[in-house]
Amino acid sequence: MFRNNLKTAWRRFLRDRQFTILNLIGLSTGLAAVLLICLWVSDEISVNKFHKKDRQLYQVISNLKTPQGIMTMDITPVPLAESLVKEMPEVESAVSVNDFFNWQSKDGILSSGNTHIQAQGWNAGKDFFNVFSYDLIQGNKGQVLADENNIVISATLAKKLFNTTDNVIGKTLEWKYPFFDGIFRVSGIFKDPPANSTGHFDFVLNIGVLLKNDQSAQNWTNSLAQTYLILRKGTDVDQFNKKIAGYLKTKNPGLDIFSLFIQQYSAKYLNGKYENGVPAGGRIAYVRLFSIIGLFILLIACINFMNLSTAQASGKMKEVGVKKAIGVSRKSLIAQFLAESILMAFLSLAIAFVFIVLCLPQFNAITGKHIGLVNVAGFILPAVAITLFTGIVSGCYPAFYLSGFNAVTVLKGKLRTSFGELWVRKGLVVVQFAVSVIFIIGFLILNEQIKYSQTKNLGYNKDNILCFQWKGELYNQWNGLGEGKSNGRFEAFMAGLKNVTGVISATNTYGNILDQIPATSGVSWRGQATDQSYVFQSPVVGYDFLATLDIKLKEGRSCSKIYNDDYSKIILNEAAVKMMDLKNPVGKNIDLNGGSQIVGVVKDFHYGSLHNTIEPLILRFDPNGPNIVVRIKAGMERNTIERLKRYYSEFLPGYTFDFTFMDDDYQALYASEMRVAALSRYFAVLAILISCLGLFGLATFTAQKRQKEISIRKVLGATVSDVSIMLSGDFLKLVFFAVVIALPVAWWAMHKWLEGFSDRVTINWWLFIIPGMMALLLALITVSFQSIKAAIANPVKSLSAE
Repeated sequence: MFRNNLKTAWRRFLRDRQFTILNLIGLSTGLAAVLLICLWVSDEISVNKFHKKDRQLYQVISNLKTPQGIMTMDITPVPLAESLVKEMPEVESAVSVNDFFNWQSKDGILSSGNTHIQAQGWNAGKDFFNVFSYDLIQGNKGQVLADENNIVISATLAKKLFNTTDNVIGKTLEWKYPFFDGIFRVSGIFKDPPANSTGHFDFVLNIGVLLKNDQSAQNWTNSLAQTYLILRKGTDVDQFNKKIAGYLKTKNPGLDIFSLFIQQYSAKYLNGKYENGVPAGGRIAYVRLFSIIGLFILLIACINFMNLSTAQASGKMKEVGVKKAIGVSRKSLIAQFLAESILMAFLSLAIAFVFIVLCLPQFNAITGKHIGLVNVAGFILPAVAITLFTGIVSGCYPAFYLSGFNAVTVLKGKLRTSFGELWVRKGLVVVQFAVSVIFIIGFLILNEQIKYSQTKNLGYNKDNILCFQWKGELYNQWNGLGEGKSNGRFEAFMAGLKNVTGVISATNTYGNILDQIPATSGVSWRGQATDQSYVFQSPVVGYDFLATLDIKLKEGRSCSKIYNDDYSKIILNEAAVKMMDLKNPVGKNIDLNGGSQIVGVVKDFHYGSLHNTIEPLILRFDPNGPNIVVRIKAGMERNTIERLKRYYSEFLPGYTFDFTFMDDDYQALYASEMRVAALSRYFAVLAILISCLGLFGLATFTAQKRQKEISIRKVLGATVSDVSIMLSGDFLKLVFFAVVIALPVAWWAMHKWLEGFSDRVTINWWLFIIPGMMALLLALITVSFQSIKAAIANPVKSLSAE
């Protein structure tokens, strides 16, 4: 029976080629888009899920209470992991991890004989490979980090150093790093972390190396590690969070402003945004957004099939009547029509896979993913399930509608289109175009916000700014300089840097003003409320910082060698002056690092992204920051970079010169929004294309169905324009109604999205009018072709056939 149904369906497809092609195009493009979205969503959800104890693996997060609100951080004291294992029975194991973030550079040189490789690594507790599932090729996961002299290296690093991963255990490596050197014995080799891991590193050292080389790491008052733990099965996470909330206070009463909670490690990737100390979304918002977009695109494609199938009902009426007359049951007819839709869906799936293979490189380029054909092949079963679901959903209404015809009425030719049927078909058209218009409006407003973010005057000049890191030794007054060490080589580098041809000016910082801005607390000043403690954004900058970035002084001066400025000199922004309520601030002192003098005030500039508001800022002075910022002459970029590369290698041989442009770094702050905008453009075009295909099919069917009526009207004197307007008018009314529905929905959705920006674009009226007019114009063009074709047909042929 099923085989016969498929044969019947296939013959019908061949007989009605025009509608078959329209259905195939609509369903295949819709399925291709949906499957690409599913691949992306699946990849996002899989991040950090590969760990065997994923459900038990948590990270300890810290909340700092300040008068401005709660700051959430993922760094905690190093002793915390070991202490939790000893004192909390709910904790099966725990590990502290440090990725060298507390030192100025993460890069060092690992050497084996004459082979020298630049590498980055982590310090971790001995249970690291028990807590995380980074697979060991060689070595015992319980022993590889048992000794402070051990080092575990990646397979890629092993091949670079030894040209093999065999017989490497026991060999020694020399580590040269600006802040400590050492000889380490290879105790294990691990597979490179998979692509769906947020952690990527070349080697792992014992956490004891950190404790030995940074004495402050042993203190509970310093947060120099991420803490990860495995909870015992059955542990109530909410109760455990209540238990550890005030845990730091038990170790040091001064830590009562901190509270702890745990978050599932794999969940943190998608839920890395916090408000008032609790997870409040993050990338999960885009996963939900694209999942909804995928459902709507699938809905539009299904609506197309339903509309075209029901529109073709007149061609199937007699067939249904005859079959019912000879005793075929309604159940069999439903099965026949469902078989048609399922066959159409699977034919569309085959075409969709071709589209996916062709579009995959561009899709990866837009999303920043590395989805390959292997991922596509592994997604076949879900794709089949989605296709089967699509076939059933899109075929249900036509199947029940067609199988419900009365045999006698059909065979007598007295069947008339019901009022309810017309409204269902019209309603489906309205839904299609409403969704399409919402997509277009969303895309336009996304683009406007991104354009606004990139062109807004931020208060500094990011053009022709080159950023790179000093990877050599570098000391400050708290670490090294007080012990008699010198930064002579770095000072010579900075002095000569300004003489490199093509360099206009240069400065140095700790972190950067885009996304790594240090914060400082414990600041006090005359007139401050005694019961309040504030946290300030506090970049640490060197000489010529304001001049290099073209930040405008409101009053006072910049830090300069002319005045022999030292660490006690600071500069405030206007927001900080306002918050402190300082009158004539230049020359006044505040309590910061033992006493600091305000030498200048800068106009507010927008550091970070426009998601964040401009907050009170203290620019602290330190000429020993490792992040170099250079302004170069326009038009000389390539030659200047080559000179800088040679100059850098003179001071730091063996280290790579890794640089970025500040304007590129700024754009990277909006990478998620730019990807959403790019994908939205494609999806909006796809949605409107599928909708127009459906409208074209309906217009074709309507013209055929009303052929006699058109012929009679023409005989009675109707012109071509009269007939065209009559046929087009009904469809344009539906599209206009869809636009009316779409406009308020789109305004509400985009208004909510823009609330995530502290500085945002104004939603102009034309952002709504243009998509509405575009939808009406496309609909008019789509239906006009068939309307004019029907209007100019010879009425004699139609009437004589009757």
